[in-house]
Amino acid sequence: MICLVTDRRRLSGGRDAIDRLVDLVTAAARVGVDVIHIRERDLDARDLGALVRRCVKGVERTGTRVVVNDRADVALASGAHGVHLRGDSISAGAARSLLPVGAIVGRSVHGVEETSAVSRAGGLDYLIFGTLFETGSKEPNHRLATLDELAAACRVVAAGPSVEPGMDRKAGRGIPVLAIGGITLERASLVRRAGASGVASIGLFIPPAGQKLDGYLQAVASHLRRTFDSVEAVT
Repeated sequence: MICLVTDRRRLSGGRDAIDRLVDLVTAAARVGVDVIHIRERDLDARDLGALVRRCVKGVERTGTRVVVNDRADVALASGAHGVHLRGDSISAGAARSLLPVGAIVGRSVHGVEETSAVSRAGGLDYLIFGTLFETGSKEPNHRLATLDELAAACRVVAAGPSVEPGMDRKAGRGIPVLAIGGITLERASLVRRAGASGVASIGLFIPPAGQKLDGYLQAVASHLRRTFDSVEAVT
């Protein structure tokens, strides 16, 4: 499972930042990125809703889903596929009560105990675990989780049958755990060996200057899929 987390400030400092973000989302959908996590926390509800509607339109006729960071109201009003909850947010059950049947609900977790608690509570389609490595999106003194903690968190939810996205769960077993924080192509194999089912990232999906967007994203997505299809997890 591959998740692109948005941050338009990493793309451009001008008025075209929103347009460039929509272009990035649309290109990511074309290469098969699974989830677009719209995380533009400084936008008010109106501007955020307008952005989400453009992104939802951009992923039409693909398998990509769009979720909104912690704003179930905006997700519902803008036609998004679901919501991604912060670690200190409302419960998955409360979020589902605001959304249509079949909506995707994910959550951020930062440690093993937190992972265990929200997994037992159920109602989630995936978890994002981190921050694992230093990243420009966090302060330098931000606490980093370890690969051993990631492995333990993955073991908490590893057992159990697979369930299709959007289906409510009485227990959180078997849901994907995605690693986040300073993810690179080289580090993808490390988090896979720890048991992660995929990655979430901002910077990994932003092409270096001079590289074409579609070609770069295709290379990233292909590398990640090869990694997660071929590297054995540590149990």
